[in-house]
Amino acid sequence: MKPERVEDYLKHIAEAIERQLVTCNPCLTSLRSKKNTQVQDAVVHNIEVISETVNNIQCTAPDFIRQHPQLPWAQMRAMRNVMIHEYFFVDLGTIWTTVKDDLPKLKQQIDR
Repeated sequence: MKPERVEDYLKHIAEAIERQLVTCNPCLTSLRSKKNTQVQDAVVHNIEVISETVNNIQCTAPDFIRQHPQLPWAQMRAMRNVMIHEYFFVDLGTIWTTVKDDLPKLKQQIDR
């Protein structure tokens, strides 16, 4: 796979994280409320974009995955599988933790 394509994928991940952190973070307290489905849907969508992009990298550039073991590839793919195939069982607590704790760290790693 061309390195430019992997760079494009990483850019997509960084952009989705940025949208999440800038646009959705002010609304995060309402994520825990099951009443605000618009916020839930926006947050879940951005995480789906991130995890689907990771899946694309795995399929098209597995060497890149092996060369960067510091990134949580397996966890991101696992989250994708739950969100895509078991969407009615998505745990909002896990989503909350992912956005609050994991995405800022991932953004720093992706930006390196």
